[in-house]
Amino acid sequence: MVSAGVPVGLAGSASQLAAPIEAKVKKTVKRKASAYSIKYGKAFKKVAGKYKLKSGKWAKDGFKRAQKAAHALAKKMR
Repeated sequence: MVSAGVPVGLAGSASQLAAPIEAKVKKTVKRKASAYSIKYGKAFKKVAGKYKLKSGKWAKDGFKRAQKAAHALAKKMR
């Protein structure tokens, strides 16, 4: 912080306050994805192309329709 132009006294106290916050951030663990969410993700990637335009933009109500189709496909997947 000192190299960024912050006074030495202020930089020292700020780094002491930031240390516990940084420790908490490092401890966060990513939650395990459920089996259904993995199936849904794969199904969504399969059907998404059918609901997009040539330019890659979503068609009218395309995302909503793709989402519904992916849920239906995910139910049938094993």
